[in-house]
Amino acid sequence: MQVQAQPADLVGRGVRESGVLIRQWFERLTQAQERGEPTAYVFVGGNLIEVLRAFDMPVAFPEVYSLQTAVRRVAHEYIDVAEDWGCSPDICGYVKADVGIQLRDGQHPMGRIPRPSLGVASNFCNTFIKWAEIWERLYHTPVFVLDIPGARGDPAAAGSRDTEADRRYLEQQIRELIALCEEVTGRKFDIDKLREAMHHSNLMASSYRRILELNRHVPAPFGALVEGTAYLGVANVLRGTPEGSAYFQRAVEELEYKVANGIGTLPEEKYRLIFIGVPCYPIYRRFFGLFAQHGGVFVTSAYMRLASGGWCFDFRYDLDRPIESLADGLLRTNAAAMGEIFFLDEPAVEQAREYQVDGIVFHPIKSCRTFSAGMADARQTVMQRADLMTLYIESDHMDRRVVSEAQLRNRVDAFFEGLATRKLQAEGTAK
Repeated sequence: MQVQAQPADLVGRGVRESGVLIRQWFERLTQAQERGEPTAYVFVGGNLIEVLRAFDMPVAFPEVYSLQTAVRRVAHEYIDVAEDWGCSPDICGYVKADVGIQLRDGQHPMGRIPRPSLGVASNFCNTFIKWAEIWERLYHTPVFVLDIPGARGDPAAAGSRDTEADRRYLEQQIRELIALCEEVTGRKFDIDKLREAMHHSNLMASSYRRILELNRHVPAPFGALVEGTAYLGVANVLRGTPEGSAYFQRAVEELEYKVANGIGTLPEEKYRLIFIGVPCYPIYRRFFGLFAQHGGVFVTSAYMRLASGGWCFDFRYDLDRPIESLADGLLRTNAAAMGEIFFLDEPAVEQAREYQVDGIVFHPIKSCRTFSAGMADARQTVMQRADLMTLYIESDHMDRRVVSEAQLRNRVDAFFEGLATRKLQAEGTAK
């Protein structure tokens, strides 16, 4: 007989279980190194992890294990190694942390990162291709680069000749990756295993979308910078697995309980905020605390949408036509994600209305020009289109040398002073 979860076990379960699953993922990678199992390196954006699941390949996400070095306050050690090796101070901190890990023979605070037997990159981010070339040079690893066409109109529109040509182009690339996986692993492709992975991805996608919807409630049951980052970790490293789909179903159960009982992520929610950018991992908990101490809750974030593999959108895989559907999904989710990166203002204004937001925080980082370059313009557009306060603060997601906690605190405190003044004025007008 199944034991019903008690309220004390429900609240906070998502973060606790995420930590366990991420540690198990690192243990699996460590074992893969010890056993000499062929391992694939893939990126968060534009990957084909369901194909790799069909070959039972352990999968390493360099962005995920790199950010873990920053959360554990040791990223600078790996960044120093990479810069001494020849990496420029200007390139992405994720790349340099990964290079430092490789030059230390995979040693990581949470285990051992195995050498890659296969690299899978895409043009989702311009850094991915050059990053994968480093593995190619270090290990002579075969690298497959997925070329995802840019959007030419709405990829979901039926009957578009361009969209159909793009889909066939991607489908052929997927078949080429399958052939390469057969060569690397020595295993034959099993399309039923691919369908199983896609089925679990569909379940995870539905739960993830429900999680985003639940945070429209007041008070918000989770914070996008803390619980949201925990959800993202599992969403990527366990995509297409039974463990991943079970985790998200349990996370939905927790949040629905919190909504039903009026339990927020903070003891008192005063301000509802949107976060645009990548969190500041070198001072991760303290960064979140700068806002939480004022009663500020991040009810959603651009990162929860962009780094979730398209799960915030409506698309689901068609298991009757798996390879074609994988191609279709890549076209749709990549077009939507690129639209959000380069046109940040549109989704920000829309979400501000949906989530009853008081303000938006823009956080450009030194390491990522792709994501950060248009933020200042997007902020101006948002301020013209919506009656919202905005905050523009700069630091980095990995490099502690460009993180000034005192300056961040001053800017955040002034932001909340402005929000408090606006709230008092609004209450006075209402009377």
